[in-house]
Amino acid sequence: MEQERSVIGTGSPISHLENMMEEMQKFTVLSEKGMQPLDTNRLYQTIMWASAGNEAAIDAKMIIEETLRNVFDGVSKTEVADALVLATVAFIECDPAYGYVAARLLFKKLFKQVTGKTVLNSDVNYEYGRAFTNGIQSGVERGLFDKRMLDFDLDYLALALVPERDHLFDYMGLRTLYERYFLRNEDIQFELPQGFWMRVAMGVAINEPDKNEKAIEFYNVMSMLHYVPSTPTLLHAGLKRAQLSSCFLTTTGDDLRDIFKAYSDNAQMLKWSGGVANDWTDIRATGAIIKSIRIESQGLIPFLKIVNDTTAAINRSGRRRAASVVYLEIWHHDYEDFLDLRKNTGDERRRAHDINIASWVPDLFMKRVEDDGDWTFFSPEEVPGLHDLYGKAFEAAYLDYEKQAQEGGIELFKVVPAKQLWRKMLSRLFETGHPWITFKDPCNVRSPQDHAGVVHSSNLCTEITLNTSLDEVAVCNLGSINLARHVSKGQLNDKVLEHTIETAIRMLDNVIDINFYPIPETRNSNMRHRPVGLGTMGFQDALYQLGINFSDEKARDFADEVMEKVAYHAILGSSKLAKERGTYQSYKGSKWDRNILPQDTIDLLEKERGLPVNVKRGGKLDWAPVRDHLKKYGMRNSNTMAIAPTATISTISGCFPCIEPIYKNIYVKANMSGEFTVVNKYLIEDLKKLGLWSTDLLDQLKFNDGNLDAIDSIPQGLKDKYKEAFAIDPLWLIDITAARGKWIDQSQSHNVFMKGVSGKKL
Repeated sequence: MEQERSVIGTGSPISHLENMMEEMQKFTVLSEKGMQPLDTNRLYQTIMWASAGNEAAIDAKMIIEETLRNVFDGVSKTEVADALVLATVAFIECDPAYGYVAARLLFKKLFKQVTGKTVLNSDVNYEYGRAFTNGIQSGVERGLFDKRMLDFDLDYLALALVPERDHLFDYMGLRTLYERYFLRNEDIQFELPQGFWMRVAMGVAINEPDKNEKAIEFYNVMSMLHYVPSTPTLLHAGLKRAQLSSCFLTTTGDDLRDIFKAYSDNAQMLKWSGGVANDWTDIRATGAIIKSIRIESQGLIPFLKIVNDTTAAINRSGRRRAASVVYLEIWHHDYEDFLDLRKNTGDERRRAHDINIASWVPDLFMKRVEDDGDWTFFSPEEVPGLHDLYGKAFEAAYLDYEKQAQEGGIELFKVVPAKQLWRKMLSRLFETGHPWITFKDPCNVRSPQDHAGVVHSSNLCTEITLNTSLDEVAVCNLGSINLARHVSKGQLNDKVLEHTIETAIRMLDNVIDINFYPIPETRNSNMRHRPVGLGTMGFQDALYQLGINFSDEKARDFADEVMEKVAYHAILGSSKLAKERGTYQSYKGSKWDRNILPQDTIDLLEKERGLPVNVKRGGKLDWAPVRDHLKKYGMRNSNTMAIAPTATISTISGCFPCIEPIYKNIYVKANMSGEFTVVNKYLIEDLKKLGLWSTDLLDQLKFNDGNLDAIDSIPQGLKDKYKEAFAIDPLWLIDITAARGKWIDQSQSHNVFMKGVSGKKL
């Protein structure tokens, strides 16, 4: 028996199951007809149905053995179904195929809940379509959906559903949708996976003149997992109040009315599932004089404590926890106290554990660190305009304010060695994971909207760089291309990628007009500038499929090449929309209008900074057609690209998050049903080809926590291919991000994976 199990992925013939089947017949099941014997043949048929296409990798005997351990006399049918799913999940570590089998078993349960029918004995296409049309009609009747959803030809759309695409989900992807995304009404489940995709497509196509055809087009790119919108779009598309945006960026004014309005605004934005980023740099510092009442201010920290408590008070009923981040420019007089907000020691009245904090860093500070110079803190009301300046203009004003301070013209200031402050920032980063370090000057110098305002902060995930003011709260509308689904026959499928990008840009632009805006300032900003953020995910998957190691120069070349293609078609796609729908309101005077594309801004940054920017210039595509189209028709969107973390939508899509290398080759995933071990599916596939995949090797992987270096039987080529994130030089990962970044008109969410505790390297 042990010899049979030494190699993972061999199916068991039914003759091996006879003893267990007899054993299981001893159990009785509680059904509508009372207590009945457990139908073992039905159980086996279910496993075989769920294993279709994966028979060679699945051991039905092991699944039934594990199920037997989790059933009892008098068990209900639902409990048997759950036991079968959990039994299958337990073997995902042996082979990814078990993940797809578990997903089909979960689908069987979902199908029964939605349709009342058993998937094994039903016309799935018919029942699927009926559930979809009934769900939309019922959702409108109950006030859940927008009434305009009935303007679609529901029968026509039902015929366009492709139930076979449910097989694209692995267990964790479908489980995530089932628990967090599929809509329920009074706990009644009424969405199936393809109906879910179509509902989202309809919600995004609701204003289209040819809405039925566009809904099908949008449905196809999503259901094939080529492109997936961000979580708020998936949750709310088609609903009566369709808040489809991911993040909001605000600026807070130095007035009590503005400050307390900020709390109210934050609550509304958090309520509607948006992440909130607040810029608080304009608030006067501790000890600054409040002229109207002639007393000293208590500074910034007490106000941020209220931001923290507001964030903690908003909970999306477990579907999406409220999240916010506070940005502060590094010259603010309260900055050192700001750095301590996330510490677990000290006065709790001056701590904020439920918000994130980020530093907005001008290039001048980094120059002072390199030159071992001093750094001066100011209170913002004494250095007017400083927060709105960047680059050379900021540097000139800052030097002038420093001179005024030394001559007695400024009352509240403090001077510290720049290196000392930098060490403190890195110490806090090491201790608490905060503050996130973000850079003011490149965000503004490279911004397409430098003519229309200032970028005062980024967002929760540091990929959005949009202008903010008291009148405009920036809104980011996000979605990501799954690169894993665009590689075929060992190369990137450019034709499919082009179609996906242009469809995604249209969907994102539609979001702006459909969106429910929590406060007026969000509408003002979004309607004036119409920014969107198209990103990517599955970069690691694409490298595996192409046979490129993350630590190889080819990885940087691929990042450069694929992002150039994304930029090319995203910009051209927005320009095509401008031809059809008109340019965005503030287009005139933008970098787009001045024929300055993202790749052109590297030279602008180098000139502004006065230091070389070591990024390779140029690309492989002919950009003349894009520039010509822009010159003739302009742009529909002020910004088109941003790479977000994609944590949840990459789980749905079954790929690795955004631009990151694999974190671990073996790891534990957890959901509401429990925990299970997952092994890198690409690694298993390669080990199978070499005849090396076995229970013994699985045990070695577990013992070494996924690190292949200590496993002698694995060839060096595979060890190089399957390096984990912490085994790759973090500086090399930054080089890859920089190569990609030259094409992006916003920014990227980049995590630094650093092995060890070297403060110097950090």
